[in-house]
Amino acid sequence: MPAPPPPSAAAPSRRWQNRLSPTLARDRCYTRSFRSAGLRQAAVPLPDGAVVHLWLPPTVATGANPLHPILLLHGFGATATWQWAPFLRPLLAAGLAPYVPDLIFFGASSSPAADRSPAYQATCIAAAIAALPSAPQRYAVVGVSYGGFVAYHLAHAFPAAVERLVLVAAGVCLEETDMAAGLFAVEEIGEAASLLLPQRPEDLRRLVGLTFCRPPRFMPSCFIRDYIRVMCTENVKEKTELLYALINGRKLSDLPKISQQTLIIWGDKDRVFPLELGQRLKRFVYLHLSSCLSPYHNPLSFGIMEECDKEVCLVEPEKGGLFATAAIARKYTDFNSGLRFGLI
Repeated sequence: MPAPPPPSAAAPSRRWQNRLSPTLARDRCYTRSFRSAGLRQAAVPLPDGAVVHLWLPPTVATGANPLHPILLLHGFGATATWQWAPFLRPLLAAGLAPYVPDLIFFGASSSPAADRSPAYQATCIAAAIAALPSAPQRYAVVGVSYGGFVAYHLAHAFPAAVERLVLVAAGVCLEETDMAAGLFAVEEIGEAASLLLPQRPEDLRRLVGLTFCRPPRFMPSCFIRDYIRVMCTENVKEKTELLYALINGRKLSDLPKISQQTLIIWGDKDRVFPLELGQRLKRFVYLHLSSCLSPYHNPLSFGIMEECDKEVCLVEPEKGGLFATAAIARKYTDFNSGLRFGLI
């Protein structure tokens, strides 16, 4: 009988690597902030084999009825905890009950299905919410960037559930031809995938340079490699397929219509989804909403955050994300003076 192989040195090395990882340390801090705010984790299995991991508000844990249920959908480069940790306590203090899922192939959510479309993501999220013991009948939805694509399809496919919609820097109206036309910083989908799923320090540095108005001047390579190892190496194939499904053959004429009151928020310095896409989305949504909502309501509001970049909702909650969510409870009538708004 052959002798057993010697113990690998990789496992102890990996353990020490995890203990000294600044990215994992921050991830644990974000998780603790969710728990300290009273949110609880749940994993909801779906009939097709998908599993949606999400955080539930304290009101669900105690069995009470939430006053203002709100569904928060993260962007492509984040998970639920990384995107929304800075906003939990203000949202709860404002009387909102946040439901915060990981989208499929992000965090602990997964699926064996081959469908990579935002519509499938929306179906999974809606099914997971409906399967909860104390499921809200209606809720507002806030989607940031890629989460905005999912939020838009949620509003279209489940109008009885989605009460209001907030889209933050979500290029829902983009077309595949926009890349060839030079609207974006990349020229084809493969380049976009290498940028949004960075596997090399130079790719992450380029992404940070595009997404921040004032990127950090000093980014040590050891921290960058640690971030890539922790945040950018899981489900790379599936996430790349999500990008291809998002962009391939996309046409504005194929975009479905929605009927909910909608708030669109954009940074004027956004170079991932330029402001032109926000203006395009405003025109598209308004043309439909103006014909199906009461003239006594503002069917659409459009906010431009001056001197703000793509990551404003991650690093400056007082400028973007906190406002977006609080605006839902106020029915879009009380706007911050720091934002320039066009009410249509």
